[in-house]
Amino acid sequence: MSRIIATVFVCLLAAVSVGAAQTLGSLEGQVQDATGAVIPGATITVTTPEGSAVAKQTANQLGRYAVMSLAPGKYVLEVETPGFNTMRLRVEVKPGKKAWNVVVLEVGSVTETIDVRGSAPILQTQVSGIAIPRGRRGRKARSASVLVSTEDYAHISENRFHKARRTPLSTFSIDVDTASYANVRRFLKDGTIPPKDAVRIEELVNYFRYDDPAPEGETPFSISTEVAECPWNAKNKIARIGLRSQAVDAKDLPPANLVFLLDVSGSMMSEDKLPLLKKGFALLTEQLRPEDRVAIVAYAGASGLVLPSTPGSKKDVILAALDRLQAGGSTAGAAGIRQAYATARENFFEHGNNRVILATDGDFNVGVSTDSELIRLIETERDEGVFLSVLGFGTGNLKDSKMEKLADHGNGQYGYVDSMLEARRQLVEQIGATLLTVAKDVKLQVEFNPARVARYRLVGYENRLLADEDFDDDKKDAGDMGAGHVVTALYEIEPTKADKKDDAEDDGLRYQVRDDPKPGTQYPDELFHVRIRYKDPRASRSRLLSVVAKDADTAIEAASDRLRFSAAVAEFGMLLRESEFRADASYEQAAKLADGARGEDADGRRSELVFLIKTAARLSKQKTVSQSR
Repeated sequence: MSRIIATVFVCLLAAVSVGAAQTLGSLEGQVQDATGAVIPGATITVTTPEGSAVAKQTANQLGRYAVMSLAPGKYVLEVETPGFNTMRLRVEVKPGKKAWNVVVLEVGSVTETIDVRGSAPILQTQVSGIAIPRGRRGRKARSASVLVSTEDYAHISENRFHKARRTPLSTFSIDVDTASYANVRRFLKDGTIPPKDAVRIEELVNYFRYDDPAPEGETPFSISTEVAECPWNAKNKIARIGLRSQAVDAKDLPPANLVFLLDVSGSMMSEDKLPLLKKGFALLTEQLRPEDRVAIVAYAGASGLVLPSTPGSKKDVILAALDRLQAGGSTAGAAGIRQAYATARENFFEHGNNRVILATDGDFNVGVSTDSELIRLIETERDEGVFLSVLGFGTGNLKDSKMEKLADHGNGQYGYVDSMLEARRQLVEQIGATLLTVAKDVKLQVEFNPARVARYRLVGYENRLLADEDFDDDKKDAGDMGAGHVVTALYEIEPTKADKKDDAEDDGLRYQVRDDPKPGTQYPDELFHVRIRYKDPRASRSRLLSVVAKDADTAIEAASDRLRFSAAVAEFGMLLRESEFRADASYEQAAKLADGARGEDADGRRSELVFLIKTAARLSKQKTVSQSR
């Protein structure tokens, strides 16, 4: 009898639960601008008509939001993001129903009122009557205040055109960093055109994945080429070289010995720094396996071991250590790095991944007196098998140039985290590429056929250029490629004219032989020859791969999505840099080209790019109007 009563009671509870669920509704939708482009990252606030807070969240990269389990009734939906007028809607949620709203935001009137010095100016912006200091998102101010920027970016001298007859070889190291894209996004969302030197075009292009063919056999990556009409200069051609390594499931990665080196200095107090850092590394902690180990070293006025090396099975211990971190004090980054490396060596995995992950705003102002001394330390540890990856956080004093340099010398990646979405990308989605190197010291050398190419220009990679003789030098360090990485390089090519002749000066090449009156004509269909050198992760001698790219007269509209989209990203970068080679480039053309090549875009990142291009177009027009006054 008691069993029957218990069963009836459970059924009644289930019925009540189902009934309660059926009485609740949801408030869902998408945020767009007037052109229909999605607006990611908008703040969604739901209140009662009386003003009581109900829920708050951030629109994802597709501009979508979903506030679930709302009691039936009337609510006020408020949507806001920098650069746009705040939208407030009265909405009604009905029992068991989804209330869907497409919220269209109008561009706010933007007036720059303060211009301060610095390599990355932070300006005071007036948007719809509310003063929003750029670089201090989410903090509204009613009166103007001077915000001093000490952000630092290395100068980029843009690659120029070279004559194929006189300079037939182009040699460079691959780059898998993506920090520049996330940083550019941060500037644009804050209503500011980024500083020119913050824009590294190859990092913008390589932020996105492309559907290049997967590698076959024992080769760690595939190589593909494609040629089409250049979108910003119809007289020229655009050539794409793509590398793709095989992705590895996180559960199949070798054991990881990680040391989180976390900046807790006073400069890290703002919400976009230490609080975001802690949430991001908590995401990574959730991915750890029992065979992985994590230690935490924090540094401020003095460095200290916050958590000794701990197995991944003790996630609660690791999360508690992260939660205890607080910002305060000056910065002694170099001392922290020494302690982090010592901790990594003490727990070294002979056949695992040994890596220090440095997270900071880059403000190294106490400790080792010179950058060269710090780099020597990092290189020594790299040669002993402990690599360094760097993640940048925050606004106002980002030391971009130093952080990029440290990661490069540490055989690691440099990323910038501007949101939880980017934290998830860097620390969850890209963890295989971060923790498993499939090829190291990867160098590309491209030889152009003078019978087909008059001049060529490498788009981006300015700080990755190598001397031609470095290609065969196995002692010369170059970029590393992780599991699941996709690397793209673009060349703008000026075709050879039938009546144009130059004297050949090189021999020993595929296309040019001394005294040959018509060099390259023995390969009439070839545009260029790609040679790639790489080392297996534990090898000291390099291997050589090569492919030939055939010439083509393909219109840009008929090219693959991967060529069209990467070309659109490059055009966007050239416009931001105000490149002297931008020719007929325009934000409108770049947005159209990118929009037409989005493909499935399941994660919304390509849609986000279209939004950023349109945002840059609007800001550029406002800048032009302001300068003309």
